[in-house]
Formats: sequence, C-alpha cells, structure tokens
Amino acid sequence: MKYEVVFCIVNNGFSEAVMDAAKMYGARGGTVLRARGTASKEAEKIFNISIQAEKEIVMIIIPSNIKDNILHALYKQVGLDTPGQGIAFCLPVDDVIGLTPIKENKANGKNNS
Repeated sequence: MKYEVVFCIVNNGFSEAVMDAAKMYGARGGTVLRARGTASKEAEKIFNISIQAEKEIVMIIIPSNIKDNILHALYKQVGLDTPGQGIAFCLPVDDVIGLTPIKENKANGKNNS
C-alpha cells in the first residue's frame, strides 16, 4: 500500500477540527506540533486575512487513495476562509513501519479499523 503524509497548518486551537475532518474519510490519528507563524503584514493584506502567530501543525500518515477526500474535507472545515485559516499539503512517504493495514469493506467501500 502507498502512503502520504498530510501536513495541515492551522491557527492555535484548531488541531482537533483537523483530525475530526480527516477521520471522517479514514484517517486514524495524527501528531500535533506547536509552531509560530512568520507571515508578513503584506501577506495579510494580499489574502485579506489576519495572521495569528501561534500555530499548530497536524501531521497525518494516510493511504494515498484517501488523500483527495481528506484534503477536500480540510479545505471545507479549516481552510483559509474559516477561523482555522488552515493550509494543507501532502508529501509522498517511501516507507512506513508501525501501522496496521486498513481493511476495506468491499460491500460499502468504507474503511474498517
């Protein structure tokens, strides 16, 4: 199975919303890192948003086949037009250890974990 890692950077306090959105489409867990944003005042003007300095970065390893659904859910739930003002991106993962395979229920296409 191929995997990707999703990085979602949101305003402080929105990591739970990130995980709730991702879990709706099969993610099972993630890691939250505390961070500090460094965007300029010019970026605030260009994107017409206010930049909150305190951030959370949520890292979630997922099977590649659910990536599009998860990114779409993150955009809707915590994207730039929401209070979470989040951005998300994915990177391929070459190897993973420590994860149990996610079994698909072929009758309904949903993950059973």
